Amino acid sequence: MRDRIWIIAGLALFAVVVTAPFWSERTPAKDLTKVPNLVLPVNQKDCVAPVSYMRASHMVLLLRWREEAVRQGQRRYVAFDGKVYDKSLTKTCLGCHNKEQFCDRCHTYAGVSGPYCWNCHNQPQTNVAGISPRSMP
Repeated sequence: MRDRIWIIAGLALFAVVVTAPFWSERTPAKDLTKVPNLVLPVNQKDCVAPVSYMRASHMVLLLRWREEAVRQGQRRYVAFDGKVYDKSLTKTCLGCHNKEQFCDRCHTYAGVSGPYCWNCHNQPQTNVAGISPRSMP
């Protein structure tokens, strides 16, 4: 009879531990109504595609650019408004947008873990001696 309280407490603790992932999933981790404060380019009014398309499908566009530029040698992109752009993340996109103030803020908000674009398209990091790893023989 004296063990009944310990059994009930143990079952309650077990129930809490087992169902904790379900409860934590239901609680909001962040306020999704707050849109990230993106720093937009000052000198550019137009993008290679409309804003709604870029928000939803910019990765599709970038992957298509990569395939066409690298594998097919097609380096020019004619935008929806007739302007011609170079198919280059570094020259075209990062020429207007700042990675830290635009890309990283939105990717953090969306929960995207570091896209592999930055493996090639960022400034090379320097080692302790101040020599760029890409400039080393």
